[in-house]
Amino acid sequence: MIHIVFNEADIAVLQQAIVLEPTLEGEILLIRDDYAVGPLYNMYKGEGREERTNWWREILAGGDYEGKADTGEVDDFKTAAELVGRLRRDESEFVWIWAAQNKHDVCGYYWLLHFVKEFQGRIHILYLNNLPFLNEKGQLFYPTWLSSIPPKEFLKARKLARPVTLSEFEVDPDEWIKLSEEKKGVRILEGGKKLSQYDYDYYDSDLAKYITNDWQKASRIIHQFLSKNKVTTGDAYLLWRLKTLIRDEKFDVQGEQKNMKDFEIKRKSETPVETE
Repeated sequence: MIHIVFNEADIAVLQQAIVLEPTLEGEILLIRDDYAVGPLYNMYKGEGREERTNWWREILAGGDYEGKADTGEVDDFKTAAELVGRLRRDESEFVWIWAAQNKHDVCGYYWLLHFVKEFQGRIHILYLNNLPFLNEKGQLFYPTWLSSIPPKEFLKARKLARPVTLSEFEVDPDEWIKLSEEKKGVRILEGGKKLSQYDYDYYDSDLAKYITNDWQKASRIIHQFLSKNKVTTGDAYLLWRLKTLIRDEKFDVQGEQKNMKDFEIKRKSETPVETE
């Protein structure tokens, strides 16, 4: 058995679940890229992959994660190629794809299907879509991330495993290609597996609401957005958007615009803070 997850935090909790239930024993593979943001056009061809790598290089430049795009750490195509090789060599091997109801996991699922469609019947999905679980205090909740589920609750989740249907293998990759051809930069989960797309500035207006008339470090603004906003994204993307917003003359900046703890931002005194 091969488990596939889309967030590093999911690995530890799944490993703990395997300890509780040895029948889940299997290698855990991580798809690292966040396909909910950035260019997708021609993503399975060399020029599309290069465009996406260059985009990430631009986003991460001069920030907390500068150079990460060039380390080789994020090479999902290598991971996918190795997975396909294993499945071809061992016809008894099968895959469980774990996904919670969030845009990051769902986009990762769509991206992955392209590589495993020849193994229909051996690819299973565990999609925790609007399903209740119990937290550590025994309270009912609806998880949006796998890592928020207690390991013992994974034993209940395993019963949800089902083969990806032939219809899904036909329809879902086509839907993903259709999205990629729209050339938008932000994908939002509307419900189920339905994604909608928006321009790269989708988060800007909400992010700007946390810039006040007092000096604040960029890290504090980003933290407030992540903790209070209903729809969020990764902090590296938000740092890039914050630096883009700074180019607007409505904001004052002090400090080197590099890592999120290196500079502070405030509104110009005559600029009111937008409210709901």
